Amino acid sequence: MNLKNYAYIGDAVWELFIRSKTILITDNAKKLHKLTTDKVKASYQAELLHLLDSKLTEEEHEIARRGRNLSIPIARRQNQSEYRQATAFETLIGWWYIHNKDRLCEISNIIETYLIF
Repeated sequence: MNLKNYAYIGDAVWELFIRSKTILITDNAKKLHKLTTDKVKASYQAELLHLLDSKLTEEEHEIARRGRNLSIPIARRQNQSEYRQATAFETLIGWWYIHNKDRLCEISNIIETYLIF
């Protein structure tokens, strides 16, 4: 599968993961939106990738590296480094979702220790 497709599905899986957490906090639509967007933005995903770095296998590092090197939309070039890191994060999420749901669950549990709403 094309790495862009892993990033695409990874974006959706990540947002669903975050939404499943935020709905437990409030039922106010405005607050839900704010809580969710704070955790699905590129800067937060880049931060999580950095925090996970020591826990990744060699194969996962390679997937992240390749995801980081995907071409990026012109509009995103102001924060190119951050956006590339976020794309690498989403690529990994998508890869785990398709190929190794147990690993995705393990990483999700690790990430939950970093989530503060």
